[in-house]
Amino acid sequence: MNMKAIDQYLEQHLSASLEELAELCTQPSVAAQNWGMEDCARLVQDMLDRRGFETSLKETPGHPVVLAEREGRSDRTLLFYNHYDVQPPEPLELWHSPPFEPDIRDGKMYGRGISDDKGHFVSRLFALDALLAADGELPCRVKFIVEGEEEIGSVHLPDFVADHQEELAADACIWEFGGVDHRDVPMQYLGLRGICYVELSVQTAAADVHSGLGGSIFPNAAWRLVWALNSLKGPDEAINLPGFYQPVLPPTARDLELLDQLPEVNQEYRDRYQIPYFLKGMEGGLELKQAQVFEPTCTICGLTSGYQGEGSKTVLPARASAKVDFRLVPNQSPSQVLEQLRSHLDQHGFEDVRIEHLGGGPPARTDPDDPFIDLVVKTAEGIYDQPMALVPITGGSGPNHAFVHTLDLPVATAGIGYPGANAHAPNENIRLDLYAKGARHIAAILKAFGESSE
Repeated sequence: MNMKAIDQYLEQHLSASLEELAELCTQPSVAAQNWGMEDCARLVQDMLDRRGFETSLKETPGHPVVLAEREGRSDRTLLFYNHYDVQPPEPLELWHSPPFEPDIRDGKMYGRGISDDKGHFVSRLFALDALLAADGELPCRVKFIVEGEEEIGSVHLPDFVADHQEELAADACIWEFGGVDHRDVPMQYLGLRGICYVELSVQTAAADVHSGLGGSIFPNAAWRLVWALNSLKGPDEAINLPGFYQPVLPPTARDLELLDQLPEVNQEYRDRYQIPYFLKGMEGGLELKQAQVFEPTCTICGLTSGYQGEGSKTVLPARASAKVDFRLVPNQSPSQVLEQLRSHLDQHGFEDVRIEHLGGGPPARTDPDDPFIDLVVKTAEGIYDQPMALVPITGGSGPNHAFVHTLDLPVATAGIGYPGANAHAPNENIRLDLYAKGARHIAAILKAFGESSE
C-alpha cells in the first residue's frame, strides 16, 4: 500500500466526504437538552455499517453508545474514541448561518458540532475509505466507541468501559480530538485534566418577595450564595477547600522540558481573547505555561438569581444557583473535591447551600516516550512538513482515565482542530485544508500501526 493512492482518493472524494459530514451535522444531537440523541446514534451506526463494520447500539442509563469493529490485515487493534453529542447552539442570534444547516464559505465549513466532534469522526471514516479503496482491506483491526454524553461529563462512560472491556480491548487508542496550534504546528496532547462540575443552590423562601417588604428582615438567597462563593477562593487565587492541594503532584522534569519547548502563548492569548492581564501578575514564559495546565482551578461558570430582564423589578430572590467547575491535576479526584467542598461550606456556616454533582472524572496521561506516541508523531511530519509538538497535559477534560487506566491503553491525539474553530461557541467551524490533512494523518497512522510490532 502506498500513500500516493491514498492521497489521490482523498483529493478526489473530498466533496463527498464533506457532504456526509454535513448530513451528520444537520442532525441535532444536544445531550444537555436530550435533542435528537437516538436518531443521531443510529445515523452514526449506519455510517459505520456502510463501511463493513460489525456494529451495535448499546443502551446506557443515559444516551446510547455505538460500538463498531472491523478486521484488518494485522491482528493489532486500534481503538477510536469519538462522541456524537454536541453543545447547545445558543445564543442563536450570534450565528452567521443556522447552526444545524452546515455552510461552506471562505475555505471553512460552519455548523454546531462540526469541529467538536463530528468533523473528527467523519474525517476518520474518510481515511478508512481511502485505505479500503487503495488496498481492499484495513491495515489492522479497527474499533470505534462513539458515545453521546461527552458534553455533559461522560457520566456513564467509565462504568460502560469497565463493563465492556473485552469488546473494547485494543493495543492503542486515538482520542476524539487533535489539531494544530496558532502557528499551524500539529500538537500531540498527552493527557487531560480532570473535572468536578457542580451546581450550588440555596433557597430562602417559598417564592420571590417584594424587596420593600423583605429587604430588611428576610434572608436573601442571592446574597447567601454570593457569600458562599466568595469563601471558595480569595483574591490571591488560592482555593480554600480543606486539603485541596494536598494530593497534587508537581510536574516532572520531563514535563517541564516539554513545556519549555512549546511556543510563548502570552501575546497570542492577549490578541485572541482581548484579555488585559494574566492572574497573579504572570507575564509569560514557563511560569504561565506551567500554571495553565498543572494548577487546579475553581471557576464560576454561571450565576442565576432574581430578575435579570430589562428595566427594574424590585424583588428579593427566593432562590439562587451557580454552576462551578474544578479542573483537577494529577492525583486529584472528583470524589475528594466533593467531600472537601461539603466540609468547607459546612465549616463556614453554609449548611443550607445544596451541592448537586453534575459530572466529572479524574485526570489521566500517557507516557510521552510510549512507542505509540512516537509512531503518531513521526507519521505527522510528512503531512504537516514539521514534527508534532508534545504537550504533557492540556487544560481541558474528558473521560480518558477509563481508557488509560481501565483499558491500559496509550492514548494519542490526531485531528482537524485549530484555535479559531469556535468549539462550544457560535460559528463553530473547521478549515477544509486541515480536514484533508487530518484524514491523511489518520490513514498514515493506521498504515504504520498495522506494519509495526509494538
